[in-house]
Amino acid sequence: MTFLGIDLGGTKVAGALFDEEGTILSRKTVFLEGRAGHDAGKLVTGLINDLMSETFENALKVDSIGISVPGISNMTAGTVWAPNIKGWGEYPLLRETREIAKEIPVLIDSDRACHILGEIWKGNAKGCRDAVFLAVGTGIGAGIIANGEILRGSNNIAGAIGWMALDRPYNEKYKSCGCFEYHASGAGMVKVARGLISGGKKSFAFAGTKDPESLTAHDLFAAFESGDSVAMQVIGQAIEFWGMAVANIVSLFNPEKIIFGGGVFGPAVKFITAIKNEAVKWAQPVSITKASIEVSALGDDAAVYGAGFLALRNLYRK
Repeated sequence: MTFLGIDLGGTKVAGALFDEEGTILSRKTVFLEGRAGHDAGKLVTGLINDLMSETFENALKVDSIGISVPGISNMTAGTVWAPNIKGWGEYPLLRETREIAKEIPVLIDSDRACHILGEIWKGNAKGCRDAVFLAVGTGIGAGIIANGEILRGSNNIAGAIGWMALDRPYNEKYKSCGCFEYHASGAGMVKVARGLISGGKKSFAFAGTKDPESLTAHDLFAAFESGDSVAMQVIGQAIEFWGMAVANIVSLFNPEKIIFGGGVFGPAVKFITAIKNEAVKWAQPVSITKASIEVSALGDDAAVYGAGFLALRNLYRK
C-alpha cells in the first residue's frame, strides 16, 4: 500500500508518497508565490494530481491521502481556516481534493497535529503516549499527544499556543497573533528587533546596512553570532519565552518529551540547554525532571511525514 502526504505551508506545498514503513518513494515541492483563494487550492490539487500520475506511471496506486494545513481543519464541513493564505477563511479544500482523488479517502488536519504525528511515526516521539511538538516558524503552534491520542479541543483548535499569555500588561499588538508568538516566533522576533532599532537601540550589525523592514530571522541569528546588541536582546528574550512556554506545557500536560521544530529550530538548536534552564525556574519541579526537551528528527519534513501517517491511520481506521 502507498500513502500520499501533503503539507501546505505559508510559502510552499510539499508532497511525498510513502509506503507502509514510512519510506519516501517520491516527493515534490511547489511554491505558493503569493497565491490566494482558489489559486492556492489549485496548487494543492495540482500537486496531488502530479504525484498520483507519477505513481500510475510506476504501476503503483495511492490508497489514502492526508493533508496538513496551517490553521484549523473543520473536519465536519471539510473546510480550512488558514490566516496566512488570503481567501482561506472557510476554504472548501476537502471538496476540491475529492474531485481529484475520486474514491481515494482524504483526511485534512492541522499542521499542529501533523507535526507530532510525524514524530510519533518516524521521529523523536516514537513510542511516546504523551508528547508535545512545539513548532516555531513564522508563527507558533503545538501538536499535543495525550494518552496516545491527539488533543484537539471542542473545536479542533487545541494547540494554538501562540496565544499563550506570557507577559503583562496586555498590549493591542498581541491581538492578531498572541503574546508568545509576537515575541518568540520568527516573524515576531523580527518585529521586536524593528521596534528596538526604530526606538534608537544601537546595532552595529544593522546600522546603515539594513533597512529594518527588510530584516529576517536569519539576519538576527547571524547578528547574534557577532555579538550584536539588538540581536542578543531579541534572542535572549525569545529564550526566556520559549523556556516559560516549556514550563507551562510541562506543568499542564506532564509529557515525556517536548520536541522543538519549525524553521527557527534550525538556527536556534544551540539554545536548547538555555531553554531548559529557563524552564526549570518556572515548571512543576518533578515534571520538569522527567521531561526530555529535544529537537525534531525530521526537520522541515515533520508535517509531511505526519500527513502521510494521517493517511495511513485513516485508511486502517476505515
